[in-house]
Amino acid sequence: MPTIYGLRASGNCYKLQHLLDALGRPYRWIETDSTAGATRTQEFLALNPNGKVPLLVLEDGRRLAESNAILCYLAEGTPWLPSDPWERARTLQWMFFEQYSHEPYVAVARFVCKWLPEDHPRRAELPQLLERGARAFDVMEDHLSGESFFSGGVFGVADIALFAYTHCAADGGFDLSRWPNVTDWLARVRAQPGFSPMHA
Repeated sequence: MPTIYGLRASGNCYKLQHLLDALGRPYRWIETDSTAGATRTQEFLALNPNGKVPLLVLEDGRRLAESNAILCYLAEGTPWLPSDPWERARTLQWMFFEQYSHEPYVAVARFVCKWLPEDHPRRAELPQLLERGARAFDVMEDHLSGESFFSGGVFGVADIALFAYTHCAADGGFDLSRWPNVTDWLARVRAQPGFSPMHA
């Protein structure tokens, strides 16, 4: 049984819960509150020197960090990760997009709004975060005008990756009604067999 060190309220950690629950695979979850310093302890840094969650630990002791890398490992050999090289590359394209063009703005806006006090200096970043996050949603909206999902045309790991912070983007001040294709896609993801909501 794999062990996940993760923070339930984190979208990056939720990705793994989402996939494992959809696959029906048993796993052990160790709640690790990075906002309270739990990833900076000597014990955790011995597991992941980068000091971040999520972290996957296999029964034989092997460890894997970075949420999208873990998603791909766990989904290998399942319909959630395409075997066709072209469709797999298209899936990875969206997973890289999620980490570089989506998460840095949508997730950070959520963090600023939900976890930082009203007078925190980082709140000055919100206008730029909202602008750049909106650009990411524009790209997703355009894609969804021609396809139903992001993982080679079917539901899979890229959808799980993008769903993680898109479904709670309102926490960061985004009005998703601006992107009707995105909101329809969110509903399709929630309708997938084995779907489980964030347990935060």
